[in-house]
Amino acid sequence: MTPSLHATVTGKVQGVYFRAWVCDQAQSLDLTGWVRNLQDGKVEVLVQGAPDALEEFKKRLPQGSPLSRVDAVTVKTVDDEKHYADFQIRG
Repeated sequence: MTPSLHATVTGKVQGVYFRAWVCDQAQSLDLTGWVRNLQDGKVEVLVQGAPDALEEFKKRLPQGSPLSRVDAVTVKTVDDEKHYADFQIRG
């Protein structure tokens, strides 16, 4: 199992380059996983990597991209059986 963080972000996070910003943050910390928009206007993120990098990512997530407004972040630690080779922006 790979240590992972699963997050749901609420606010003005769609159509404001938030997913691209999340991708940049993850890649800068050598994290893998994915980010995607949800139909209810939230954004969902799964990241994997070193525990210290995961903690730093968790601190950065509430900041958001310059055009976004993050109202709430729900984060939980999960053990994911799948291992991701890179970080992807999904639908």
